[in-house]
Amino acid sequence: MGSRTSPPHDYLHMHVEQLRRRHQSLSELTYARDEDAKLETTRARLSNILKRHEDLKERLSRDSDKLIFERLQKEFEAARAAQTEEISIDDDDWNDGLLATIREKVHMEADRKAMANQVNVPADLPFQSKTTYRIRNKVIYCLDGARIGIQYETFFAGEPCEIFHCVLESKSFLEKMTVIEHTLPFFLPIRELESDLLSSNAIKFIDHLEEILQAYIDRREQVRLIKELYGNQIGELFHSLPYNVIEFVLEDFE
Repeated sequence: MGSRTSPPHDYLHMHVEQLRRRHQSLSELTYARDEDAKLETTRARLSNILKRHEDLKERLSRDSDKLIFERLQKEFEAARAAQTEEISIDDDDWNDGLLATIREKVHMEADRKAMANQVNVPADLPFQSKTTYRIRNKVIYCLDGARIGIQYETFFAGEPCEIFHCVLESKSFLEKMTVIEHTLPFFLPIRELESDLLSSNAIKFIDHLEEILQAYIDRREQVRLIKELYGNQIGELFHSLPYNVIEFVLEDFE
């Protein structure tokens, strides 16, 4: 008996099945390529954003800002060296009454120095006390010119990090205070907080600055720690300047 051949429709079915599988493979390959292309596009965009942030940071870190930082640092160090007493304040005692006392003190001191200059009397008398006030991780100084200086100390894992300064001023004891100088990173919302809180709740403004500074340091140092511990597992890592947006790509070890 002769060999039997498959009917034509069987060949057609096999051919269609081969085409279907080939189409599926091509579709999967195309999908994978599309995903790779999307990933590369995302990486390119994030790289561009990071570069723009660095350019912006460099552009905004002008020489004048660096001079302000150096000058305020020296002024706060001098105030620290000249202090005769540091009073530690509990949270319960840190209130509007104490802040009003500090404000009154700096204005009285400014008036005293102005009168002393008029009658040629030394402004810095030996018995004149210079008190600073420590509340948690911030120290309040009575600066010359009826100004109040706040020094913010930040920490991570129990170790000290950066110190930041903010200087408040008012034309008189009864007028609202304004931020005249500071060394906080430009990308933190100090001007928004000043507008929202300083005139209505100065205590909350001062405390909230402490919170956002410490939160910024915590995020930044956590990213640094991740890089140190898991750098070999991370392909790329991107973050915004305040470290409130963080994205990373893990290495593919397959």
